[in-house]
Amino acid sequence: MIDYFIVVSYDIKDDKRRAKISKILLDFGTRVQYSVFECLLKANQLVKLKEKISRVVKNDEDTVRFYQICQSCKEKIHLVGVGKLTENKDFYII
Repeated sequence: MIDYFIVVSYDIKDDKRRAKISKILLDFGTRVQYSVFECLLKANQLVKLKEKISRVVKNDEDTVRFYQICQSCKEKIHLVGVGKLTENKDFYII
């Protein structure tokens, strides 16, 4: 069961740090725009994601934002153009 639908956006000045943040986020979610990811996470995964990102970010130069979207708000998301909202998978390949 997924606990959180999180939208993560970032503005990272340094190319190497930006690449590291992107790689971390790819392990946890789906890229929906260049610097925006949607993540379906359990509580412990969200903690781990924030810890990993905190180790890379320079607090005086970079910004990473985590937006928690509740179920009723998620149902109100309106997309225009190409793309679809990240959905929970019915099954997982292990």
